[in-house]
Amino acid sequence: MPIDFKKEHKNLYQPKAAPSIIDVPEMLFIAVDGKGDPNTGAEYAAAVGALFGLSYAIKMSNKAVLEYVVPPLEGFWNAADIADKSNFEWTALIRQPDFVTTEIFEAAKSKKPDLDTSKARLVKITEGLCVQAMHIGPYDNEPATIAAMERYAIENGYAIDISDVRRHHEIYLSDPRKTAPEKLKTVIRHPIRRA
Repeated sequence: MPIDFKKEHKNLYQPKAAPSIIDVPEMLFIAVDGKGDPNTGAEYAAAVGALFGLSYAIKMSNKAVLEYVVPPLEGFWNAADIADKSNFEWTALIRQPDFVTTEIFEAAKSKKPDLDTSKARLVKITEGLCVQAMHIGPYDNEPATIAAMERYAIENGYAIDISDVRRHHEIYLSDPRKTAPEKLKTVIRHPIRRA
């Protein structure tokens, strides 16, 4: 059976709807930075295409090393005004198995000449202490889940610690092209610190 990070690391990918505290370890990602509305922006669509193209190229070229399921799309977000999506600053990313090296990453880029992979980079990220919850429903309804997460953090002696470095994080477990908005599953994670 191929390794599926969502099943192997349920604490990271399958939290309950009720908020919880987690210490997120270092993980390896392919990431692309950008700006603009993810729903209508060509830049975001190109980034997602590059991430999945590279992730599947790595998976297919390294079957002898490890059989695995390509992990879900994730995103780090900065927004001064969440109502104005045109000003969103984001990092779209997909987790990679630990065996992926710079050489493997560059080889995957060379196998995808039809994709613009110029902005893609291989990066290790350690989020550390966070509050998280499973949001079920449309993305525009996330503020209610976020408010519950913030209350939970405060009640347990923590403060939200969002900055330019530690950002709002979403993990998309559902494909919005195939899933009704009210059934979308999104892990939402916010960095925290001891108050």
